[in-house]
Amino acid sequence: MERLQKVIAESGYTSRRKAEELIKAGKVFVNDRRVTELGTKVAGDDVIVINGKMLKKEDKVYYLLNKPRGVITTVSDDLDRKTVIDLIDTDKRIFPVGRLDYNTTGLLILTNDGNLDNILTHPSKHVPKTYVAKLNRVLEIEDLKKIQNGVMVDGRICRPTRVKLKSVDKKKDSCLVEITIIEGRNHIVKRLFETCGYLVDKLTRTSYAFLTLDGLKSGEYRELTIKEVHKLYDYKNRN
Repeated sequence: MERLQKVIAESGYTSRRKAEELIKAGKVFVNDRRVTELGTKVAGDDVIVINGKMLKKEDKVYYLLNKPRGVITTVSDDLDRKTVIDLIDTDKRIFPVGRLDYNTTGLLILTNDGNLDNILTHPSKHVPKTYVAKLNRVLEIEDLKKIQNGVMVDGRICRPTRVKLKSVDKKKDSCLVEITIIEGRNHIVKRLFETCGYLVDKLTRTSYAFLTLDGLKSGEYRELTIKEVHKLYDYKNRN
C-alpha cells in the first residue's frame, strides 16, 4: 500500500504537490469513490481516475549507475548543475535510491519504484554498502581496530561490518581503506573517519547489497536484470 499522491506522482501524471491539490479538490477517484483526504493509501490493483481519465501506471525501470565526481544526486537542481538523472537516457520519472555526495563517486541505483526504494533505504533491512576511502594520512593500527569495534558519531554508535586496509603510500602519507556499513546516515563514512582524526580525500562506493561496478566506467550505467530486482526485493523480509 502506498500513499495516493505518491502513486500519482510516480505514474508521471504530475508532481506530488499537484497531485495533492487534485485530491483536495475532489478530482481523484479510487475504485469509483471520490478521495479528498491526503495520505489515503492504495493498492497496486486499485483503479485510479483523475479528471475522468484512468491513471496509466508507468512500467517500473531499474538502473545501476557509476556516478562520476561533480554530479548532484537529486532529481533537479536550482543552480542548473548536472544531476544523476541527466546521465540516464529514459523518459520515465526516475529518482536515486539514497544519495552520494557531490564529490563521491561510485554505485548508485535509480528507479521509479517507490516500494523498492523504501525497502533498500529502511534502517531495519541492513543493506550492506561498501566504500573505498582515500585518507589524508596512513591509518594507524590502533585506529583501525577502534573503527572495527565501532565509534560514536553524533551520539550514536557506528559499527562497520568490515574494515580493511587495502594499500599504503608512505611517500604521500596516505592510504586506501575498504569499509562496509549497513546504515545510511548522511556523510557517515567521512564523519566516522573524522571522529578518529582522519580526512577522506576521495570516496567511492564499490558495491550496494550484492551489486558491483563490474564493467562500468565512470558515468556509464546499465539496467538491472529481473533476477537482480527480485534479489533486491528479498531484503523486504529481512530484519
